Amino acid sequence: MKKIKHDNLLKLLFLGFSLFPMTPLRGQTETTTVIYLVRHAEKMDNSNDAALSSEGRKRAELLSEVLKDAEITHIHSTDFQRTRDTVEPLASLSGIAIQLYDPQHLEAFSENLMKAQGVHLVSGHSNTTPELVKLLGGQSSPIQDHEYDRLYVIVRSVEKTKASILIHYGTTR
Repeated sequence: MKKIKHDNLLKLLFLGFSLFPMTPLRGQTETTTVIYLVRHAEKMDNSNDAALSSEGRKRAELLSEVLKDAEITHIHSTDFQRTRDTVEPLASLSGIAIQLYDPQHLEAFSENLMKAQGVHLVSGHSNTTPELVKLLGGQSSPIQDHEYDRLYVIVRSVEKTKASILIHYGTTR
């Protein structure tokens, strides 16, 4: 897994994905699906359905800025305020409705993502995001309580994962 810290994240992402066409080229039958995965941004407290802190709201805005030109077609979140609020700025900007998924059924959700076409953003938790990355054929390690800056990028064909990239965005504690 490549770990990348870079101020100009958009250039890096789009340079890398220029190698993976989203639609088949002449003579090709394969399409590519891109899945961005994040843990929710910083939360206000440790309550069950905590809101984002001011730092978390800033990170959610940064995520929207980073992905605004990524041509996201689907946004997925668990049904917790912190996960929904992490992707809300991008959902509002792009006019895409947030689709809820059940973190208790990650295997079924990953199978649906692997069959789906398009560019997806998935907001999850410290315990579910690494597991989902692995189920999608990527590489991941446990996310520590203080880590909110991981942005995973999975590039898939119908049959296999073509790339698994870990990017850090925003400030790290």
